[in-house]
Amino acid sequence: MADKKNKPRGLGRGLSALMADVTADPVSTSEPAAGTAPRNAEVLVPIEKVRANPDQPRRQFLQEDLDDLTASIKEKGVLQPLIVRPNKEGVYEIVAGERRWRAAQAARLHEVPVLIRDYSDLEMMEVAIIENIQRSDLNALEEAQSYKQLMDKFGHTQEKMAEALGKSRSHIANLVRLLHLPDDVQDLVMERKLSAGHARALITSDNASDLAKKIVKGGLSVRATEALVKKDAAGVNTNAAPKKAKPAGDKDADTRALEGDLSAMLRMKVSIDHKPGGEAGSITISYDNLDQLDELCNLLSR
Repeated sequence: MADKKNKPRGLGRGLSALMADVTADPVSTSEPAAGTAPRNAEVLVPIEKVRANPDQPRRQFLQEDLDDLTASIKEKGVLQPLIVRPNKEGVYEIVAGERRWRAAQAARLHEVPVLIRDYSDLEMMEVAIIENIQRSDLNALEEAQSYKQLMDKFGHTQEKMAEALGKSRSHIANLVRLLHLPDDVQDLVMERKLSAGHARALITSDNASDLAKKIVKGGLSVRATEALVKKDAAGVNTNAAPKKAKPAGDKDADTRALEGDLSAMLRMKVSIDHKPGGEAGSITISYDNLDQLDELCNLLSR
């Protein structure tokens, strides 16, 4: 019974709860006792009684975006309630809506509308992650990290996430692959100096860090980036030591897509070497540490 109780919940249930929560009802003007609000009641609480979630998966709040939201709140108020849960100190922790709370503070509001929920720590984290994924202004790395958290912490598969979140499985797989890029390249994506398209083009490169600097410095387009990666792989890059040239079109689109799917599924870099015109080939799986090696051995022994 204990194992069944501790089994991770399905993503659909968490997402359904979130979507139900954001359906706003008329706002009550009085604050209820902590935890006593009806399930769908939206209430106003003093802004000083609301606290940020210390485990908020979203780490970057762009000042320009906050300024725009602050101006909107000054004119129209907070249109979408925050989702919060009460804590033992008599204040409310934000489950979803920290950006709105920050902007409301900047707009000097005294109260904010909230939906009060009695979430567990795991439910709080899951809803916070899903709420972030639903936002349109996440950069590619933040979205990829959110998907990875859902897979690692809650055991959600790419197929189940794609179905529940209205995304394609290839979209999720391609974003998760970005987490295999070097840290300095990931930082450029987080800073929005590189787009997701630029980053995807760099995934197969062994020289991603140096190429990323050239892309940013030259303001290269995604198409130009793809061409640069191909030249570098063929040893044409004049700033790098000559490499053994690879035949043009060495890997077709299907092979690269399969590499991406396997890399996302195993969370390790996978390279497929399939001989043109033949049926034989090889698969290379690269691991970063012994824990990943143990995980791979367990998968292969099943």
